[in-house]
Amino acid sequence: MQDETKLIKQAIRGDTRALSELLQQHYSFLYQYVLKVTMNKTRAEDITQETMLKAIEKIATFQSKAKFSTWLITIASRLVVDRIRRNELEKHWLQSEKSLHAIRYETLQRGEEWPEALQALGELNSGIRIPVLLKYYYGYAQEEISSMLDIPVGTVKSRLHNGLKQLRKELTEHEEA
Repeated sequence: MQDETKLIKQAIRGDTRALSELLQQHYSFLYQYVLKVTMNKTRAEDITQETMLKAIEKIATFQSKAKFSTWLITIASRLVVDRIRRNELEKHWLQSEKSLHAIRYETLQRGEEWPEALQALGELNSGIRIPVLLKYYYGYAQEEISSMLDIPVGTVKSRLHNGLKQLRKELTEHEEA
């Protein structure tokens, strides 16, 4: 594995091997992010592939102001938001109970734990889930999230507040049950 900065420079200059290596290095990370955002395996695969295609098309525009992984997450997040904006109904997006249960089943089959927090996260609508994931799971600042999702910082703050409020409520209800 070569130094990422060197690979990026080579990829920007048109080196397809370097671009291929960069995308391979980030594929799993990106897929896991998109899976958490969509809570739907098929959609996650589709959006991850579409993100990779966009990255291939737009690599010459990458300016190294942020990390390469941040650039990929920005592309993926915008693709998710674009799909939602194209009036693809949220229930089709999530098919909430079925998709969430399928991911939970696969996780448990692999012998991994399924935290209640992940269940509660899956019950948030994607407009709130995406900023919550970016802030609290991936550690991005509110300004970065605003830029990634192309929404005002105030909207990010509001969604984070509402998301945490909903998560606390869900997790409190699970504890009481």
